[in-house]
Amino acid sequence: MSDRRIRLLLIITATLLLQLTVAAQDKFKLFYDSPAADWNAALPLGNGRLGAMVFGGTAREEIQLNEETIWAGEPGNNVPKGKRGAIQEIRDLLAAGKAREAQALSNEAFPRAAPKDLDYGMPYQTFGSLFLDFAGHDQAKDYYRELDIENAVARTTYNVGGISYSREMFTSFEDDVVVIRLTASKPKSLSFKVSLNSPHKEYRVVTREDDLVLSGNSGSFDRKIGKVQFEGAVRPVLDGGKLRVTDDALEIREANAVTLYVSIATNFKKYNDLSGDASGKMQTWLDKAAKRRYEKALAAHVKLYKQQFGRVTLNLGTSAQALKTTDRRIQEFATAADPQLVALYFQFGRYLLISSSQPGGQPANLQGIWNHKLNPPWDSKYTVNINTEMNYWPAEVTNLSETHEPLFSMLEDLTVTGKESAEAMYGARGWVMHHNTDLWRITGVVDGGFYGMWPMGGAWLSQHIWQHYLYNGDRDFLSKYYPVLKGKALYYLDVLHKDRSGQYLILSPSISPENTYMDGGVGVSGGTTMDNQLIFDVFHNFLQAAETLTLDDQLRDSVRQSLAQLAPMQIGQHTQLQEWLEDLDRKNDKHRHISHLYGLYPAGQISPFRNPELTEAALNSLTYRGDKSTGWSMGWKVNWWARLLDGNRSYKLIQDQLSPPEGEIGQGGGTYPNLLDAHPPFQIDGNFGCTAGIAEMLLQSYDGNIYLLPALPDALPNGKVTGLKARGGFIIDLAWQDGAVTDVKIHSTLGGNCRLRLPKELVLKGNVDMTEAVAENSNPFYKVNAIKKPLLSDKATLKGIALPDTYLVDFETRSGKDYVFTAE
Repeated sequence: MSDRRIRLLLIITATLLLQLTVAAQDKFKLFYDSPAADWNAALPLGNGRLGAMVFGGTAREEIQLNEETIWAGEPGNNVPKGKRGAIQEIRDLLAAGKAREAQALSNEAFPRAAPKDLDYGMPYQTFGSLFLDFAGHDQAKDYYRELDIENAVARTTYNVGGISYSREMFTSFEDDVVVIRLTASKPKSLSFKVSLNSPHKEYRVVTREDDLVLSGNSGSFDRKIGKVQFEGAVRPVLDGGKLRVTDDALEIREANAVTLYVSIATNFKKYNDLSGDASGKMQTWLDKAAKRRYEKALAAHVKLYKQQFGRVTLNLGTSAQALKTTDRRIQEFATAADPQLVALYFQFGRYLLISSSQPGGQPANLQGIWNHKLNPPWDSKYTVNINTEMNYWPAEVTNLSETHEPLFSMLEDLTVTGKESAEAMYGARGWVMHHNTDLWRITGVVDGGFYGMWPMGGAWLSQHIWQHYLYNGDRDFLSKYYPVLKGKALYYLDVLHKDRSGQYLILSPSISPENTYMDGGVGVSGGTTMDNQLIFDVFHNFLQAAETLTLDDQLRDSVRQSLAQLAPMQIGQHTQLQEWLEDLDRKNDKHRHISHLYGLYPAGQISPFRNPELTEAALNSLTYRGDKSTGWSMGWKVNWWARLLDGNRSYKLIQDQLSPPEGEIGQGGGTYPNLLDAHPPFQIDGNFGCTAGIAEMLLQSYDGNIYLLPALPDALPNGKVTGLKARGGFIIDLAWQDGAVTDVKIHSTLGGNCRLRLPKELVLKGNVDMTEAVAENSNPFYKVNAIKKPLLSDKATLKGIALPDTYLVDFETRSGKDYVFTAE
């Protein structure tokens, strides 16, 4: 070959690669120039029920598969017997100031290893993996793989011997199967072997006509027998070529194109019912899907997916970094401007939520829906002292309200199993759960008397019901889930009691999640700040729901009386927001959980404009803890700094998060090559926390008004976002230039007063007259719950905080109408 032809070929190749990378930067795509080296570089697909991790290998492609109900064990709660007396004794020891003795008794009554008659929760488990083996494809060239999150499709392309090979796959939202399309640039070039395997002890692989079938049982764990039956099958549809069926594999020879349909089902019907027909369900889905042509299947899938994903767009500008592969961009994000990576990361969080949580299914667990192990970290359960709640922070504000529904459905189940725990453990009405649950909706203590002595999980989860109502205004929804809110109020009415001073009602025993206030692992306590904040919200939510639905007058009176006796937030000797009822915080505490800042976010109990003293104290607590932490903790901090109106600090936390993790396990946080969050190891909540945090930097609606660009960082001076959702059913489109708002469109879905907080220098002119706000917001979805004045310790010296100069304006809206404004 001549030098000229070589140069021409190089130019053509470079041009093609540039076109691919330019296409990737114009669209929301993760892309790479090599196959995944491990699971943390594989690309996630999901339709809520089915999950797939695509490795993109050439000689061997692995597609690791999940189905949302494959969990170890069997139905059954983990309510301990005969523990009510121990709980009362722990409470008495705390009241007597004997914290060490109280912790020792808590550890003894609820040992770290599960007692013989109980379990501490079952692990979420993988189905197994589909393998495609291609002889002679180990020396591939021109390799490219991508995850197209605008269409929820993964693609792999490469060249072997002058033939271009392509794979395109998706987990269908329409047909509820995994679909894989293989093509080649030359006829009769597709020859490969299809196999299935699984790490489960009890499984078998057989062929059934032209289908390859894997069936088995979930694992046994602690004292529970694995009784989830699962079955999955692969069916090939060939364009040309021949299919050879062996006892445990499929062999395809000289096909022009091949479509593989993968169906998986279990016998799970409900948390207490395993009477389903796994094989029958699987076969029905497979038979139906395989009849649809690939092009129509893809179009139907994309259409359904985009109905959710397409509601929000985000453009933060461009840079040369977008031409680089995603793993390279993560490595360089701390030092190279890459606004498109921020937008991609935001939309990737929305993609993950859509892909792991859909109506009628299970909520996203600790790993969403993606897990390749039988015993994953923390069992991949629902950890409800932060992680499960964080999974759903983006649901409302990023306009994905229906993804919230599996969480609400789980709450209905938990009111049933939680009633057992409330009665047996505390002698209380209503329902209670502790810091963990699983597919079987357990509500007893998990992980022993240190981590597990926290009867507040239901209090936090129930906030999502009220917040969903504030965003959507659906009275039928509120009526349906009112019993959940009422049951929480009843429980706390029964278990609250006077503190040692006799001044306040407190909850005891409890903890401030996973933290200690005394050497030797002492964390059990009474009246922690987070508990008080959560109960404050539980009572207020119940009161407003009951008033809205005109229910339970007498119970409302009882709740108001208890609400008035809750301890206020306190400012301690280090001018910090106290974590405990007593001033026990340490300035050098770097713990990942900063639970007492729940009142700042996700709750709205602390506002810079209403509570400057509390705001400063929260800021001090956050500063003492530092930035670098686990992935989910840094995601939470993005939101906290946004609520503190410090966009630059929020952005710094995003930079810390969008960096390679430090080690395989620990507190280092970071992001894996596939953009999944690293605790490390992988936990999905950090993704969701950062997505919510980016939204919170652009729009806030918790404080009686809608605040536009409350925490815009210097690094993102220009941009546009459409479709963000504010409380009261307002849909916001917003553009900005040089850090200032230029255009706003507000769509009202519910009508009512719209109140905006605007910078003093900004005047908006539009198709409706605005008036300066002079009283409380008349919109019922913007009622701000009153906060008691904080108590200051004798040693606290407050300096105050500098607030931006803003003003409030009102205008009336009608349901279904748009209101458009530009900056003068």
